[in-house]
Amino acid sequence: MSAPVIELTGITKSFGPVDVLKGVNLVVHPGKVTALVGDNGAGKSTLIKGLAGVQPYDHGTVLFEGQEVQLTTPRQASALGIEVVYQDLALCENLDIVQNMFLGREEISQLTLDESNMEFAAVKALESLSVKTVKSVRQKVSSLSGGQRQTVAIARTVLRDAKVVILDEPTAALGVAQTEQVLNLVRRLADKGIAVVIISHNLIDVFKVADDIAVLYLGNMVAQLKTSETNHNDVIGYITGIKGSKETK
Repeated sequence: MSAPVIELTGITKSFGPVDVLKGVNLVVHPGKVTALVGDNGAGKSTLIKGLAGVQPYDHGTVLFEGQEVQLTTPRQASALGIEVVYQDLALCENLDIVQNMFLGREEISQLTLDESNMEFAAVKALESLSVKTVKSVRQKVSSLSGGQRQTVAIARTVLRDAKVVILDEPTAALGVAQTEQVLNLVRRLADKGIAVVIISHNLIDVFKVADDIAVLYLGNMVAQLKTSETNHNDVIGYITGIKGSKETK
């Protein structure tokens, strides 16, 4: 197996008297999909926000490609190649796909927007993920389905040369066909050598797409398992606290 792109050791985070993360360890490999699961309040969002530099951890070690790093701002995380696609997708409905994919990072040529180059790059990013559901990159986002919007948000990370892509509930509120479309896209993202971390409450989706499953329970990482070596009942046991011993495979 390739060397981990991210290694978290002893990560803690508190908000006042509330300890949200209690010495969490996590290993994420390039080209693999790691599912982060746990009940509400387990600490999933806090763990991810720390990786994104939004809410820096209090204590612990973060290794990125074997080097210790400090993630104190989103800009630092992005510069390393860590990109997050939140549930709200952060898309502007009144803009088209190209404008959304380059939002905040527009390319300039001779003091004007380099529209042709951005459009070409957007098309190539979608093609690299074998996306065929978008008719034109000049479509307004307001005209897209939920699955298509998720596709645009994920393809945007490819434009940014992401090494780690974190997806927060990417299939929430999607229909069956759109869910399958997004899961296939997640798999293709990993096949490009990108490390993918997916937060999901849907264990059916998790077992379809994930290589590894990491389970948080009340701020503790109680298990990190190979998907091929576990089952729904075991994972549910860890999520609910019925199975409490720490496991790493």
